[in-house]
Amino acid sequence: MAPPNKKPMIATLNADEIALFRETIGAVDPIANAGKIEPVQPKTSPKWPSQREDRLGDFIDDNLSDGFALYEPIEHGETLSYLRPDNPPSLLRKLRRGQFSVDSSLDLHGMTINEARVLMSAFFREQRREVRCCVRIVHGKGNRSIGQIPVLKRMVNHWLPQRDDVIAFCSTPVHDGGTGAVYVLLQKA
Repeated sequence: MAPPNKKPMIATLNADEIALFRETIGAVDPIANAGKIEPVQPKTSPKWPSQREDRLGDFIDDNLSDGFALYEPIEHGETLSYLRPDNPPSLLRKLRRGQFSVDSSLDLHGMTINEARVLMSAFFREQRREVRCCVRIVHGKGNRSIGQIPVLKRMVNHWLPQRDDVIAFCSTPVHDGGTGAVYVLLQKA
């Protein structure tokens, strides 16, 4: 944009520059009926989700909705807990105290949301063989995330209550991961 009250400078080409341009371009044929050609509408094919759409839950593995999980107010260092309705509160207390033996662990550190969702679903399918099974999921604290926002922690907190096989979950004691991991109590499929 030209400064106020000044005319913009227009570059002019000399005869040598014009000759060089025409030599470089070569012979050019004008397009007949250039203004009368109708553009061809491309046929649309099925659209696969972009990474952003997938994150927002348009095409979700195992019917887990991402919804607005990334906007849920979970702070760095906050503890998580959940108990499915119609279960005794003592079950959650026992889980918090670590009174269930942890059968298996899953570490989600460094994964994308999509990778974590798929791996967590496969992990639960594998673990549901027992009547009651306690597992540990390490989601991390978000220390290395931009703004230290615990993205996977928020997603795990959002996904777990959606699963029918999850009875309860809570943040682990410090020696087992603290606020960077959860114990999950599963029921038989």
